[in-house]
Amino acid sequence: MVVNPEISALAALVLTIGAEMIHSRRITNIAILSFGPSSLPSSWARIAPATRCMAVALAMWGLTTLLTIEPKIHKARAVDPDEIRHIVIVLDVSPSMKIKDAGEGGTRTRRKRAFELMESFFKRVRVEQMRLSLIAVYNGAKPVVVDTKDAEVVRNFLDDMDMYTAFEAGKTHLFDGLDLATEISSQWRQDSTTIVLLSDGDTVPSVGIPKMPRSVNGILVIGVGNPIKGTFLDGQNSKQDASTLRQIALRLNGTYHDGNVKHIPSETISSLVSVEEKSTLEKMTRREYALVAIGTSALILATLPFILNSFGTKWRVGIHSKLQSNK
Repeated sequence: MVVNPEISALAALVLTIGAEMIHSRRITNIAILSFGPSSLPSSWARIAPATRCMAVALAMWGLTTLLTIEPKIHKARAVDPDEIRHIVIVLDVSPSMKIKDAGEGGTRTRRKRAFELMESFFKRVRVEQMRLSLIAVYNGAKPVVVDTKDAEVVRNFLDDMDMYTAFEAGKTHLFDGLDLATEISSQWRQDSTTIVLLSDGDTVPSVGIPKMPRSVNGILVIGVGNPIKGTFLDGQNSKQDASTLRQIALRLNGTYHDGNVKHIPSETISSLVSVEEKSTLEKMTRREYALVAIGTSALILATLPFILNSFGTKWRVGIHSKLQSNK
């Protein structure tokens, strides 16, 4: 049997209107007894019949709608493809990242500080919406993980795992990592990718800056290591080259953050990886509207008799105080 909710609601409305008309005719016969000498209820109470009719029609529409629609199965919410964000982490794994001069008091290695920064980053984004990629960069660049859902895999590699042994010794070439990041992200949806570069700095050429594809809409360059006091490594004074990292961010139209002591601001993270979601009203389906209709109508039908009994008329049966005073 096919039930049409709109037709059922209309039929209920017609029947209720007929019932209210019969009820109104009966009330007219005892109006003086019910409402006093004026024979009229309070002005607001005159809308009670129409309110009851609408409430019954709403309840009928809601119930028949729930009866006819497909039952909702509660399961893990699948992420809409348009909500997926790609995060490409370009991690400097050169030996200088093993120097212990980062964090509060300079007690952590630069790599460990990079891990802490990304751990804080992961806690403030919806990881289920993220697809993570990790690129190791030293004397060249190598993809470690590409577009994975599993944040734990990326965490394991970030957590101070030595990866510089996969490269030949030499100078750090951050642009190689950025080039590989653009290659990986070039096929993704427009404005769906954020590139995060973690490094203690590098000497960059004045030309040859990688051109970002349309998929990239945010770049965050994070510096680790003490930017003031250096540490000697292989005869060279190594410290965070903040000016170079800031220059990279500027040339890429991105954002630079000194993460040696401070975590990434929440405002920065939100501006880079926020996903526009539908409002609660836009997410409502026919099922939700039916539930609202049933709840509203049930509340009206349950409370209206008590409100009418208390405030439906100003007439009060019994001996009034004015009459008592006259006696």
